[in-house]
Amino acid sequence: MNKEEIHQTVVAHLNNRIERLQAILQDTFEATANDSKSSAGDKHETATAMAQLEQEKLTHQINEFLQLREIISKINPSLKHTTIEHGSLVETNNGWYYLSLGLGAVNYNNTVIFCMNPLAPIGQLLKGKKAGDSILFNDKNTSIVSVC
Repeated sequence: MNKEEIHQTVVAHLNNRIERLQAILQDTFEATANDSKSSAGDKHETATAMAQLEQEKLTHQINEFLQLREIISKINPSLKHTTIEHGSLVETNNGWYYLSLGLGAVNYNNTVIFCMNPLAPIGQLLKGKKAGDSILFNDKNTSIVSVC
């Protein structure tokens, strides 16, 4: 596995989410503007308030993803790790993990990579381990095959 390519895949995944949310936000702004030209009364005011709540929610989500993009930009994917820490790519007998951000599953060359926050429960168990070590998580033994 190429950690640098996986890192770029995660960044692209984040950028795609940000772009989709920004497009939805733009659509809500346009819809609100169009509604204000053709509507009046209580029904209009309710629709406008709901649109504003949706816009605030989308703006909050965009800001969260922008913060995640800032965090991942501080990871140097060319660093090779021998023990698991923030920025490590870990192969286990149960799959691949990238200790970076809590994004969940990301597909890389038809392989699922679980992107997780190192502060997540399994991230905490993996932290400091090396190839050949194992952890017990949810009554399941996980062996560490390699660390990059």
